[in-house]
Amino acid sequence: MTMLARIVGFAKTSLLDWDGMVATTVYLQGCNLRCPFCHNPDLISISAEVEEAPWEVLKEYLEDNTDFLDGVVVTGGEATQSENLPELIRKIRDLGLKVKLDTNGTNPDMLQDLLQAGLLDCVAMDLKGPLDHQYSQVCGTDVDIEAIKRSIGIIMISGIDYEFRTTVVPHYLSPGDIERMASFIGGAKKYALQQFRNDKTLDKRLSKVEPYSEAQMLGMAETARKYVRKVIVRGI
Repeated sequence: MTMLARIVGFAKTSLLDWDGMVATTVYLQGCNLRCPFCHNPDLISISAEVEEAPWEVLKEYLEDNTDFLDGVVVTGGEATQSENLPELIRKIRDLGLKVKLDTNGTNPDMLQDLLQAGLLDCVAMDLKGPLDHQYSQVCGTDVDIEAIKRSIGIIMISGIDYEFRTTVVPHYLSPGDIERMASFIGGAKKYALQQFRNDKTLDKRLSKVEPYSEAQMLGMAETARKYVRKVIVRGI
């Protein structure tokens, strides 16, 4: 039986998508945001042009490698756009594997349901920008800020492992913006600042935008440490 959540591929082995874990990363198609700097633009729209990966193929790989794998990362697109996400996660957990969810935080109801059902071992939530009118500008579409705030609150009291993360894109986010964002999630366990990559983006014009320097990224991380317990920088 093919899962109703539209799986469009999976990376068999990743050491980067879940810190300290050997994981398979499963990609679901469809996202409700249009971030210009999106690094997976092929996964934004639901399209038959991108071939679906049958659940049976993923299941066979996971079953054959349960002794090697620590868990599965479910990402997108935006995975919570799929009503059948809980069913997919249950099937993965039935194989004895832990599950990490990557989310943009726009669907706090789904997030709450997954956590209450005990289906998640870790959540990584993208924090796109300061929690005001600027958020929608960064995301390329109107965003319900209250939903984002709810998701942050749900995650911080969840009792499971989690991180918030921000792709730091020049012209969209300044060092001052990063400090404001870190302040909003004050007391959080972990905040990851991710270096912007200009080689593949939804808005092709961003290919001309130079990422922040290593020194600038490290400086923003140092400032964020005033508010968050652990701050890391990825991609420099």
